[in-house]
Amino acid sequence: MDGYPHTSALVLNRTLDILATNALADALYSPFHPADNLARMTFADPAGRTFCQDWDRAAQATVANLRQAAGCQRDDPRPHGLVDTLTENSADFARLWGSHTVRGKTQEAKRLHPDVGPLTLSYQAFDVREAPGRQLVICHAEPASSSAEALHLLGSIHATRTRPSPRGADRT
Repeated sequence: MDGYPHTSALVLNRTLDILATNALADALYSPFHPADNLARMTFADPAGRTFCQDWDRAAQATVANLRQAAGCQRDDPRPHGLVDTLTENSADFARLWGSHTVRGKTQEAKRLHPDVGPLTLSYQAFDVREAPGRQLVICHAEPASSSAEALHLLGSIHATRTRPSPRGADRT
């Protein structure tokens, strides 16, 4: 994935655990500690509220994605455990979970607030055929835009930092 230095790339499982990232994705998600699960990052990490300019829309999409995962994995305790934890610890999550909206991750644009100022990024999610339940998510800026310049700067700033150790491959 590091072959795409101008594009953020990450691999997610159905419960939105981040299984793998490239260097630019590490830089983009650096405000989160740890950057391990998109749902937890959105609702339980203090950086979640300020990371996306339109937090409400991002939160709704995250819950809809997680609801789809819970429906696909009825016998797997992981999505249900995550839902229980987030419901107990986030009134916003509990409210949105109660709406029963279901939607998979496909494509969308998001406005983010990382270290280099506002970024507008488009993302596209692709199913990984050899690994059912996993998706490769690519985030990119419009070429020659201020967001592309800021994303390049973000990558440069973080290039001197040590990358996190590889994520566990045991999560499916």
